[in-house]
Amino acid sequence: MDFRFAFRRYSMAFRRPVRTSAGTWTEREGVFVRTERPDGTVGYGEAAPVPSFGRESVGEVEAACRSLGDRIGGDAIAGLPESLCTLRNALACAVGGDPWVARQSSLGVAALLPAGSAALDDAPPKADAGFRVFKWKVGVGAADDEMAILDDLFGALPGGSSIRLDANGAWDRRTAGRWLAYSSDRPVEFVEQPLAPDSRGIEDSLSGLASDYPVAIALDESVANEVDVGRWLERGWPGYFVIKPSLMGDVQGALSRLAAADAKVVFSSALETGIGAQAGLRAAFAWDGELPAVGFGVWPLFSDPGFDGPAAVPFLRIADVDRINPEEIWNAAS
Repeated sequence: MDFRFAFRRYSMAFRRPVRTSAGTWTEREGVFVRTERPDGTVGYGEAAPVPSFGRESVGEVEAACRSLGDRIGGDAIAGLPESLCTLRNALACAVGGDPWVARQSSLGVAALLPAGSAALDDAPPKADAGFRVFKWKVGVGAADDEMAILDDLFGALPGGSSIRLDANGAWDRRTAGRWLAYSSDRPVEFVEQPLAPDSRGIEDSLSGLASDYPVAIALDESVANEVDVGRWLERGWPGYFVIKPSLMGDVQGALSRLAAADAKVVFSSALETGIGAQAGLRAAFAWDGELPAVGFGVWPLFSDPGFDGPAAVPFLRIADVDRINPEEIWNAAS
């Protein structure tokens, strides 16, 4: 089957800059794709690489879209470079429709807190709204300063709350060990990506840290695509896999392997717009097994709220996801 094909590159400012150990992120860039079947039905997808992951660029995605022309076949994905994971995923969403069957009635949601002391202002209103799982970016400031802020943060949250610490690969092994020791007697759910994904000997280093400390470790940047997932599964990784569906070239294949291995999976946003978020959340709802709170408590995110995903609430229903209208977001990018 042939499809009419169109794409639009977008650039949308965040309503508040996102600070991570990689620097300050002020806007989201990506490419929307749209397909139209002979019967007039349409499909949408979003290719939004994360700059700090360094795997592909928006410019490369746009150039590949331009090379496809205004008509594509159902086998268009096979002709794309393996490195263009986000575009392969976007085309799969646009061409294949929605392959997911919801198996979860609702999903708990983790609320994203801003880095640094700003978290102390953000956390109480989110706790009042019912959130009990929070994600906080660390590795942005000095470890002593961040640990002091985190102690204050724990004191400000209701009992039963937990925090995920996301280092985005900022630490060396010694600093990571210090943080894991600090976290051992505090309500830290897990620590995400303590070491840089391209650091020397990372597989042995992370495996050693996982065995030395009781706090769970989650892979994030280290499992940016399905090839990474396979490599860590083969190593028998005991911790969590943070899966950002919009960054995976073959989401179904990666999730099938994770399910077969009975792996611990956390679904998370890549700070994409509502188009990518809808596809990612449908994959999360289709996960058949125990699932921690999903890392999609990121909205409101954009200066134009029309690009946002579903409102950040402590629990999401599939109806909340279905209410996203990709056509409205596509039109807003014109």
